[in-house]
Amino acid sequence: MTTGDRERLRRTFDEDAELYDRARPRYVGELFDGLAELAGIGAGARVLEIGCGTGQATVSLAERGFRVVAVELGASMASVARRNLARFPLVSVVNSTFEEWELPSEPFDAVVSATAFAWVDPAVRVAKAADALRAGGALATVATHHVAGGTVDFFHEAQDCYERFDPETPPGLRLTPAADIPTDSAEVDESGRFSPAAFRRYELDVEYSTDSYLDVLRTYSGHRALESGARTSLLNCIAALIDGRYGGTITKRYMFELRVAHRIT
Repeated sequence: MTTGDRERLRRTFDEDAELYDRARPRYVGELFDGLAELAGIGAGARVLEIGCGTGQATVSLAERGFRVVAVELGASMASVARRNLARFPLVSVVNSTFEEWELPSEPFDAVVSATAFAWVDPAVRVAKAADALRAGGALATVATHHVAGGTVDFFHEAQDCYERFDPETPPGLRLTPAADIPTDSAEVDESGRFSPAAFRRYELDVEYSTDSYLDVLRTYSGHRALESGARTSLLNCIAALIDGRYGGTITKRYMFELRVAHRIT
């Protein structure tokens, strides 16, 4: 993905922040308990969050007593995040890209990024995260994977809709079982600034009605980037499949992968 493509796609999330806040699945609570354990932090820890979106992960961090500075590039997303986090006086939301944001002089105990780290410039993200941390501080990233499970036959059949209306869809694409997805810490290891990463995984099944599933699809950058006619045809095809063959309800399986590494230089 080119820098221009990344910038264009990551800004699509801000086009409908209210939809994003309503439709995106929440992270499992155990993930944040695991994060605190692996990062070695507790209440009062100073945390920098990269790409907080509308604050889904930030709320869980705040509930554990962390002092959070959350950086979000989308103005609308940041506005919704401030609303969702208004009850937490130890949380502040900054509207900026992480690449352009000036690091404060006081280092952080942890840098956290939930389903956002991949959208930051690869030439910047690991080095700047390390610069933001105290010695021994933790970089904790969460990757969200769409994995095999739930209403398996629906996802196989939905492939036909994607092949018809999304030209970027590889033919015969199938979801991968969570156990077959390899861990990846190459960029952290190659930076020379972090200890070997530790991983934990958490699976979640979410049941969707036809309308709620279409809503979550409308939050995905790839769907938003489609030409409007193709996007409408794709969503109509998927809706007809859910209503016609699955009684208006399907279940989707997510896998959240937590990766934590500690700064050594």
